[in-house]
Amino acid sequence: MTQPRFGAAILGCEGLSVSQNEKAFFRDANPLGFILFARNLETADQIRKLTDDLRASVGWRAPVFIDQEGGRVQRLRPPLAREWPAPLDHVDASGKNAEQVMYLRYRIIAAELLSLGIDGNCAPMLDIARDGTHPFLRNRCYGTDLDQVVRIGQAVAKAHLDGGVFPVVKHIPGHGLAQMDSHLELPRISLPADELYVTDFAAFKPFADLPFGMTAHLVYEALTDEPATTSKMMIDLIRNDIGFNGFIMTDDISMEALSGTVAERGAASIAAGCDAVLHCNGYLDEMIALMDQIGVMSDAAQARAEQALKTRKTAPQVDIDDLTAKLSALEEKRVDD
Repeated sequence: MTQPRFGAAILGCEGLSVSQNEKAFFRDANPLGFILFARNLETADQIRKLTDDLRASVGWRAPVFIDQEGGRVQRLRPPLAREWPAPLDHVDASGKNAEQVMYLRYRIIAAELLSLGIDGNCAPMLDIARDGTHPFLRNRCYGTDLDQVVRIGQAVAKAHLDGGVFPVVKHIPGHGLAQMDSHLELPRISLPADELYVTDFAAFKPFADLPFGMTAHLVYEALTDEPATTSKMMIDLIRNDIGFNGFIMTDDISMEALSGTVAERGAASIAAGCDAVLHCNGYLDEMIALMDQIGVMSDAAQARAEQALKTRKTAPQVDIDDLTAKLSALEEKRVDD
């Protein structure tokens, strides 16, 4: 059976349920998937119905994504899901057990997500933390050097894949040098290109075969004066120098790092070579204008989307209490050390 052509977007919805207007729009737009935020989450049964209704609106098993990093960026909180410390704090507290701890952490997260009908998580985050990294980002990272970020990132990615949840690597090609919050303004990175290639860009190379990646909204001044999300040069670098073969979505297109209207930003991202635009705020008028501009995926993007979807695994049944006990034992061992 031929897969219908996807709309070149991953979209949010406004509230706890899908309105009739949203259903009609999603049916016509056929986005690759959806993304949920705290405004969409109230009870377990409500979330399961919401994810079912979102998929029903497009008529196929579209992926539903979320940001469930832990710490400040955690859309699901108790009693819907376990509360987690910030990733970097957890890594630092875990010492030599950090890889095992982070694997178990995200294996639990994957199981919690899947139980609610959510099968994509915007993690691992492969940005390398620096002393000057903006607070909005710093403790969301996994380490302050390339080796640690890669090791922890691999554990996090494996936990998602083992748990039947799509990982989304971010923020390609590296956001750790940003000293501004890209939700509000455009960070500019002045590090020389040769240093970027062996640090920030290098962190993504071991993840080149993962199914999904998300761009960074910032400028690398040594290479171009355009934001990475809307720069053909930077998307080509991600494809050719970093070698990322997966499906590339933008970071949230409504973030104020980018100039122009939401629809203009989306069109510029697609023209630069992104496969799809991520639109998160659920504003229907913005989504309509966006889809009018970007339409359906290119042949290459469609092929990458279909390949990414083929990586979806059926996760084995797991005992979350057992995983939690194993995690607690590792954490206690670290305290004893």
